[in-house]
Amino acid sequence: MSAAPVIRRPEQNNGVMLRGYPMTFLVTGEDTRHTSMFDWTIPPGFATGLHVHRVQEETFYLLDGECAWHVGDEVIHARPGTFLFIPPGVPHNITNVSVSPARVLMTVSPPGHERYFEELAQLAARGAPDPNVLADLRGRYDTDQLSTLTTRS
Repeated sequence: MSAAPVIRRPEQNNGVMLRGYPMTFLVTGEDTRHTSMFDWTIPPGFATGLHVHRVQEETFYLLDGECAWHVGDEVIHARPGTFLFIPPGVPHNITNVSVSPARVLMTVSPPGHERYFEELAQLAARGAPDPNVLADLRGRYDTDQLSTLTTRS
């Protein structure tokens, strides 16, 4: 872990590509003991599927686009400026409901979820991941998937 400030410039390529769109790692477990932060570009029609974390807290701040979040029993139709805090144990799903990419700033505490995204990007680069391999990946990174990952066509 670094004891120095972290400065990321736009020209730096720090992160992964997910479904052809960037997820930039702004701060990770290598930098801090408390949180990871990502600038995530979500493809049109992409949905994470309903899932829950046992330990992790997440925040989302929508910068661009329109998304629908299912959080517990509530559906939030988000536009830029919408903020969500999702504590452990609350089922949630994120769907980009627009025809263009959406962008969110996302934090995950404790840090380390960047390793999940790195492994996910490697699996996705080889084609549709085997469901058992994907389930194992999620299980190792505090994610219980409750419904299928989907993308509108």
